[in-house]
Amino acid sequence: MKKILVTGSNGQIGVELVPYLRKIYGSGNVVATARKKVPGPVSEGGPFEILDVRDGNAVGALLDREKTDSVINLAGVLSARGESDPQTAWDTNMNGLYITLEAARPRGCALFFPSSIAAFGPNTPPKNTPQDTIQRPSTMYGVTKVAGELLCDYYHLKYGMDTRGLRFPGLISYEALPGGGTTDYAVHIYYDAASRGKYTSYIARGSFMDMMYMPDALDAVVRLMEADPSKLIHRSAFNISAMSFDPEGIAESIKKVIPNFELSYDVDPVRQAIADSWPDSLDCSAAREEWGFAPKYDLDAMTRDMLDRVMYAADMQR
Repeated sequence: MKKILVTGSNGQIGVELVPYLRKIYGSGNVVATARKKVPGPVSEGGPFEILDVRDGNAVGALLDREKTDSVINLAGVLSARGESDPQTAWDTNMNGLYITLEAARPRGCALFFPSSIAAFGPNTPPKNTPQDTIQRPSTMYGVTKVAGELLCDYYHLKYGMDTRGLRFPGLISYEALPGGGTTDYAVHIYYDAASRGKYTSYIARGSFMDMMYMPDALDAVVRLMEADPSKLIHRSAFNISAMSFDPEGIAESIKKVIPNFELSYDVDPVRQAIADSWPDSLDCSAAREEWGFAPKYDLDAMTRDMLDRVMYAADMQR
C-alpha cells in the first residue's frame, strides 16, 4: 500500500486505523472519508473527504483525484443496529461494498473487506471453528458479511482484483466507544469498572465470544495487506482472534486490578440471541500460516492497559 482510501473512518475501527496508517505511510497518503466530519485526528490529521460509499460516481472521482492504490472499506452498519433496521444494513453493507468494488476494479486498486464472526451461524461448529465451514447466519449483519466474503472472492476470481479481508472478533478499544455491536459489552465494562466499580451485562453468564484488543487488529490489517499475495489462499475471510471469554472471565480479570468490582446481569434477548449464534472460539491457523498473524495481547494484558488508559483519560477530564 502506498496511497490509501479509508471509508467509514468515524467508526470504531476507523478512528484508530486512520492515525495508525498515517504513522506508517505518511499523513498525506491516507485519505479518510465518512458521511460527516467529526473534529479529531481522523478529519484533522490528514486528507479528509465527505463520502457516501453508495455514490459510485463520487467514489470513482475521489479515487482518480487521489490516485489511490488501496481501499479499506470500513463503512457499514453493525449487528445490533442491523437487526433494528435490516434494510439500511443491507443497503449500506452490501450495496456500498458492491459500488466500491466497481469503482476500485477498473482503477487497479486493492480492497480490504472487514468481515466478522457474525458470518457464522447457529449450525457452525462453535468451538475451534474451522476456517472453512458451514455459514448460515441468522442476522442481517451476518448475511451481509457472508455475501461480502463471497463477492470479494468473486472479484478476485473473475477480474484478478486484489481483495483481502479478515473475520474480526469483538474489538475492544479505549479510543472510541463502539457503535451498535453485540460484543460492545466488553468495552463498556471497562469504563463502568473505572468510573463506578460495577457493571450490568446485557450478555448472559457463560456466553463465550472471541475478542481482540484494537492494537492487534490494526496490526493484522497492515500485515494482511502487505503480505505476499502468492501465499494467500483464504483471501477475503481469514479467521482471527486473540482470546475467548465470557462476562465472568473479563470480570475476574478486572478484579485483579479493581478487587471490589461487581458484575450483575440484565440480559437483552436480542443481543443474547445474536451472541448464542456465534462461535465460542476460532481456529486461526490459516492466518498464522499464510501471513504471520501474531496477536500480542491476552486478556490480562489487555485489561491492565485498558484500565490504565481509561482511568488516565478520566483523570485528565477532571
